Parts: sequence; structure tokens; C-alpha cells
Amino acid sequence: MLPDYRVRQRDYLLEIIRALTSRLNLNDVLRMILQQSTEILNGHAALLALVEPDGGYRIRQSYGIPDPLRAQLEPTLRDIRNVGEAAHALEDNLVSIAERLGLGLWQVVSLPLKIGRTGEEFLGNLYVFRIRGGEFSRDDRRVLQSFAEQAAIAVNNARLYEQLGQEKRRLDAIVEFSADGVVIMDGAHRIQKFNQTMSNLTGTLAQDAIGQRFEDVVQLVKKREGTTLEEAEAGGWPLVGTSHPLLVEGELKRSDGSLVSAEIAYVGLFDREGHLANIIANVHDLTRFRLADEMKNTFISAVSHELKTPVALIKGYASTLRRSDANWDENVMRDSLMVIEEESDRLAELIENLLDASRAQAGHFKLTPVELDIDDLVVRVTRKLAPQTKSHKIIADVRPDMPLVFADEARVTQVLSNLIGNAIKYSPEASEVRITARATPGEVIVTVADQGPGIPAKEQALIFERFYRSEGAIRRGTPGTGLGLYLTKAIVESHGGRIWVESDGKKGSRFSFSLPRVS
Repeated sequence: MLPDYRVRQRDYLLEIIRALTSRLNLNDVLRMILQQSTEILNGHAALLALVEPDGGYRIRQSYGIPDPLRAQLEPTLRDIRNVGEAAHALEDNLVSIAERLGLGLWQVVSLPLKIGRTGEEFLGNLYVFRIRGGEFSRDDRRVLQSFAEQAAIAVNNARLYEQLGQEKRRLDAIVEFSADGVVIMDGAHRIQKFNQTMSNLTGTLAQDAIGQRFEDVVQLVKKREGTTLEEAEAGGWPLVGTSHPLLVEGELKRSDGSLVSAEIAYVGLFDREGHLANIIANVHDLTRFRLADEMKNTFISAVSHELKTPVALIKGYASTLRRSDANWDENVMRDSLMVIEEESDRLAELIENLLDASRAQAGHFKLTPVELDIDDLVVRVTRKLAPQTKSHKIIADVRPDMPLVFADEARVTQVLSNLIGNAIKYSPEASEVRITARATPGEVIVTVADQGPGIPAKEQALIFERFYRSEGAIRRGTPGTGLGLYLTKAIVESHGGRIWVESDGKKGSRFSFSLPRVS
């Protein structure tokens, strides 16, 4: 028959094991271990100190230790970075501080908490203290070892569970906030996970999509290339051991009926038995790529036209002038050469814009900023552009006492010329183009207002992109390359300024840009 303390030890250990398997809070389990190890060893107090993830050594749980004593121990440990030194310092200091406080904890026994087959990983120490009753024996240490082992299991399990939880939260965050749409479904195509990007792409909320069939929520129409999920599964996809994703590209039909260009990559996940557990769909929005292609094609067409016109005029007039069978008078010669010169300037300007676009994209805009009188510059640019139109009224409504700005005169002239030129180009005849300016404590803001057809809200964020041309401009056949506003924005931002547009989309637009004041 087992001695009484052996029976108690067995009962205590069984209770601890039950607590471990019932997933009690770690602190509750550790407190139970401390209380029972103290009772079986006829002790009076106990504590457990652990090595923290940051390498420090901290008191994690205690039993029978008065708060004043614990409050004096923790600062001592906080300053010690070596775990071995901290473990001995805790044991030594606890006894000495306890004596100083009159608590009489004059005996201590400690055992390390280790895990691994050979106990290579040190987790911390379990300490039991006595006020009286003789020194701790070898049997006492053996008994305490069994409790230390259970404490090590509890701590290790808790840490593994926390690591698993952290990893799950990390993966959930990666999936949820991925720039691509992510759908996780079971083998029957029932949606289990539907991230925020997928909600934005399809117009369907995650709570409405989960539990639905993938094909009912993500509808691919107008397939351009690749193999759909249904077609691939009919051919035996997915096969165990294959790692190549299944790709398909086409148009996704949103809940409101609109279409989104997208590419979908499917991957199958298998369990240990080789059964299909999940299918993961990664949906990449191709809208910007499609828009970029369309803009590039529009740009190529526009540039071809813009280049062809001056080249044709130059060639036509030059060929005419060099005819040997004609005797041109001086006025005809002068007018013809003037056309050649103007078209050459137009061609040079187009080429320079193309070069500037390349420099802006590479971030190689060179500026020569000086103290600039913005009101004088606005007047000069307005006078220069006024002869280009006889049907528009260009008004420079700028006070002569505007603060100086720190800017490159040639580049700011280019900005004003682009904005005023666009206002003339898109405004009806006999309308007004007004240039105003106002000062703030840190900058000067210049505004060019026209009475044109306005800019729809959906296009206001796009018109400053390279090669972009509005639907209205293309429909009306208005000439242009889609580079003017892109270069204007690049120049303003290279000065540290801002540019924006205001329009109700029906009539009139107000383009404003800011430049830093001279400090």
C-alpha cells in the first residue's frame, strides 16, 4: 500500500492532468501546481518564474507570497539579462528580503522547468519555501520534480497554443488585407473565406458570400483565355502532387451588373490521405492594366496623328517651294516659310513633351528655382496666349501685390500655358477663361477657370495620369496626346506643390495649383 503522501501526490498530479486537458487558463493551472506542490511538501509559499520571449526572467505566478515581497523582487529581476544569474538572484533575494520583512522564509528548494527529450530547453524555475519543518530532503526534490514537469508541460502547451493563435491571426490578416481577392472553398465549391478585396471586386459582402457556391457569387463571363474551374474539373483537375495553378482570364460580373477585368488562379489543397480539402482562388484585378493598354493605344493613335499633321504640312510646303517650274513672289515665300516654322515648333514641342514625360516617370526633372513674381508671370503668359484665340476672352485677375514664390520660371510658364491652353481648347466660343490667385501663409494658389463642358467625377482622378484622355475629348475629336496634365502635375509636385480640379461634371472646371512662398 502506498504511503499517504504518495497517494496525495498521485491525486494531485491526476487533478493537474485533468486541468491541463480541460484547457483551463494557464495562470489557474500554474496556481494549482504551486498550491499543491506547497501542500505536499509542507511548504508555506511557492512561485514560478519563466524565461520570457524577450529573454528576460519574470515571476509568472505565486502562491503564499505577500505582495510587498513580490513588489521588491520584480525590479531586481528586471535589471538582470542573464537568465542563469536571474534564477540565482531570485532565490537569494527572496530569502533575504523575506527575513528583512520578518516573514521567515528561510528554506527554499527550486527545480528547473525543462522540455525536450533531453531537457535541452530551459523554461524557468519552480520554487517552494518553508518557514519551519527541517530542510528539504532528496525525496522532497523528487516529489517537486513531478510537479515541475507538469508545470513545464502546461507552460509549453500554452506557448504552443499562443504561437498557433498568433500564426492564425497573422495568416487571417494576410488573407483579409491582401491586395488580391482571395476565396477559400471546400471541395464542393462552398465558400468558407471571402476577403475584403473580393467584396470590393464583386460587390458582395463576405457574410452574404460565405456558405454560397463559388459560381453563384463569382461569375466569370466573356472568358478571354485559360480554363475555367468547371472545365478543368471535368478533365480531372486537380491532381495530387501538382503545384501549378489553374489560370483563367475574363470579365467578372459584379452584383450591380457591371464588369471587372480579372485573372483567377486556382490551387487545390489536399489532406494527408490525398483527398481534396480546399480550393483556393486568387483573383487579380486587371482593370488598371486594361486601362493602361487602352490609354497606350489611344496615345499611340493620338501621337501618330499629332506627328503626321505637322510633318505633312512641312513636307507639302517644302515640296511646293522647291518646284522648279514655279516663280513664287516674296509674300508667298514668307507665308510658306512661316507655316514651316510654326509646324516645326509644334513638332519640337511634341517631342519635348515626350522627353519630359520620360524624365517625369524616371524622377529626373531638373528645376532652377528662383524668387518669382507670380502675378507678373500670369500677365505675361496670358498676353502671349491671347493671340491664339479670337473667340475667347482671357482675363488675368491677379492682384499685383501677390507674395513671391520660389519656383522655376520656365516650368511654371509651361504649367500656365498647358492649363490656359486646355481651357481655350475645351471651352465654347465667346466664353471666358479667368486666371486668379490667392495667398495662404505657406503658399500661393493659382486657379484657371473655364466655362467648358465640365469633367465627370469619375474622370477627375484620372485626367492627371500619363496618356489619359477623357471620353468627351475622344468623342469630340479634340486633338491632344494625354501628356499635358500629366506633365503639369509632375512639374507642380516637383516644386513641392499640389494640383487639383473642381467641377460639377456639367459646366465649367477650375484647375488649381499651389507653389511654395518665399520664406
